[in-house]
Amino acid sequence: MDKDRVKGSAQQAKGAVKEAAGKVTGDAKLQSEGKTDKVAGKIRNAIGGLKDSLRGK
Repeated sequence: MDKDRVKGSAQQAKGAVKEAAGKVTGDAKLQSEGKTDKVAGKIRNAIGGLKDSLRGK
């Protein structure tokens, strides 16, 4: 498993927490940061998956 997949999954989780906290507190900025982190995490995870497939794992 590529390190980008692990970091991407962690970033997605962090984004989900930020987004939820933003919803609960009514902080639109925190909520949008969470959404951004989730998207960035998904992209990083996909890049890691691509690297894994190129390596044949």
